[in-house]
Amino acid sequence: MRVLVVEDEPHLAESVRRGLTAEGFAVEVETNGEDGLWAATENTYSVIVLDIMLPKLNGYKVVEQLRQREVWTPILMLTAKDGEYDLADALELGADDYLTKPFSFIVLVARLRALIRRGAPARPAILTAGDLQLDPARRSVRRGTTPVSLTPREFGLLEHLMQHRGDVVTKTEILESVWDPYYEGDPNVVEVYIGYLRRKIDVPFGRQAIETIRGMGYRLAADGGG
Repeated sequence: MRVLVVEDEPHLAESVRRGLTAEGFAVEVETNGEDGLWAATENTYSVIVLDIMLPKLNGYKVVEQLRQREVWTPILMLTAKDGEYDLADALELGADDYLTKPFSFIVLVARLRALIRRGAPARPAILTAGDLQLDPARRSVRRGTTPVSLTPREFGLLEHLMQHRGDVVTKTEILESVWDPYYEGDPNVVEVYIGYLRRKIDVPFGRQAIETIRGMGYRLAADGGG
């Protein structure tokens, strides 16, 4: 079982390398995001252990670029950042699991073995609604031939709407799926992000794909508003 560890803290990287080697893994270590991205693209690994805060290229960018290049190796993020939005962004970009520092080495090994058993995920299907296209694997959105740049949260919201295109989804459903099942903030954040999406996928193209269903929620037109 070949493992790539991308970690810039020398003592931690060496500790993880030694520990995993003792558990029977073949371990390679890279100390910055650019080298980690190159290694993960050029070689085949059973699983990747990736820090978020890396020199040259951070872990978010590494995950994003690997998925854009159709590298589906399972990725476990190691991070000192334990904010829910930081972790949600990592998962939305294509990571499969995460551990916050400091962590239990026993838990790390168990998580890695679980990811390896699960194997590389299948490439997600491209979602379409008329000429609106969302590629979950590449994390890309197009309206016709025009690329549309979205933040991770906007992308997650659009993905949820497109998965339920033609159906009404409530604010509660959106919050539970796109934010967090236990979200306790202002539910009007959904309205704010719906507005952001409209200004990116509808207004510039003269469309009205996202409908507000008064007293119920929102619906993405099955034909993409066109």
